[in-house]
Amino acid sequence: MGLTMMSFGGGVKLPVSLVFFKSNNSVAQNFKTVNSKGFHIKVIESDNVIVQNVTIIAPGDSPNTDGVHISRSQNVTVADSKIGTGDDCVSIGAGNTNITVIRVECGPGHGLSVGSLGKWKDETDLRGVTITNCTLTNTKNGARIKSYRQSPSLSASGIVFDDIVMNGVFNPIIIDQNYASSHLKQGSNVKLSDIHFRNIRGVSLSKVAVTLNCSSAFPCQGVELVDINLSYTGARTSDGVAVRSACQNVKPTFSGKMNPASCLA
Repeated sequence: MGLTMMSFGGGVKLPVSLVFFKSNNSVAQNFKTVNSKGFHIKVIESDNVIVQNVTIIAPGDSPNTDGVHISRSQNVTVADSKIGTGDDCVSIGAGNTNITVIRVECGPGHGLSVGSLGKWKDETDLRGVTITNCTLTNTKNGARIKSYRQSPSLSASGIVFDDIVMNGVFNPIIIDQNYASSHLKQGSNVKLSDIHFRNIRGVSLSKVAVTLNCSSAFPCQGVELVDINLSYTGARTSDGVAVRSACQNVKPTFSGKMNPASCLA
């Protein structure tokens, strides 16, 4: 049934396979969800929820089939799971506090994402996200933060991506504050700060392996990259550089091993 529903166009609100709503002190573990009509798992307005040892499967071209989506919740952990979808393996929306994603294998899909942020007027701040010890394989993005232009005012802070392996990933590290809204004139009003990318290594499928595209209205603050080692298997550019980083409206700090080199060089 899920594969049939995927063929329908936009405007159809598809059901979610499993929803935690206002759920406290809950555990979902040791099961598989295949070809959901829409999102596979949602955690909304909940506290102290653990999703672990879960397998999530959907075709790589299936739209809006996020693996686990978390919104307006606190103290949520996604652990020890294998997720392959046509959208984000894990998406962490606004209004969350203290979210942990650990030992997750992602692919296919759009990566491990904070956001999207700033789409709806009633969104609130996001604080404290740790994504660690994860592996992404053949995904469109890796460690991603995304927000809309011309958004309501909110902040997202205390975000850590650490110990991540990229196996053939487009956009291994990306902040995109023009997500799905580049036609709008005003920059994003989502204020990003205290952002850390640490010990991220593997193979990029794009020459620009690190993209930090922050808001013109509120440039990113406190962005740190430590021990980044991303190779590119394609041809080198005319200046002999194989892989690059690109920055806009941000002055990140770099330390340890850096491949690609700093975008501030």
